[in-house]
Amino acid sequence: MNLRRIAIPLGILVLCFAAWRAMGWQGLFAVGGGLLMWALLHFTRLMNVMSKASKRPIGYVGSAVMLNAKLREGVNLMYVVALTRSLGEPLTPEGTDPERYRWTDGTQSHVTCEFRGGRLVQWELVRPAPAEPSTTEPPAALPDAPDARR
Repeated sequence: MNLRRIAIPLGILVLCFAAWRAMGWQGLFAVGGGLLMWALLHFTRLMNVMSKASKRPIGYVGSAVMLNAKLREGVNLMYVVALTRSLGEPLTPEGTDPERYRWTDGTQSHVTCEFRGGRLVQWELVRPAPAEPSTTEPPAALPDAPDARR
């Protein structure tokens, strides 16, 4: 059971009750104004993140290795979208849990993230195999340069 679904509304109710008891209607309006400001700040951040993500291809990230280094367990999908500035390429059908998304960079390295309940639970970085070494011989060594100290 997700404790946040219970704790946050319960905290808001306790805060409203305490404001009512302390200052009456004025306290309730002050708490309401603070809650409205908090909601507007989150909405503004969401719109900024989605605006930046709309300008890039789906599933693209500048560097999959750097994304892998910055990820940590428990962050939400919006945090990962803000890091990549791109929506992830969905790997699972819509509405299933866990959700899986992939971000790929220009070198075809990709990070696959798995979200359960909207939170990151695991991720995996996959890098392409290095190119086969050439079978040609390396160039011959250059002859020694004359001693310049004379």
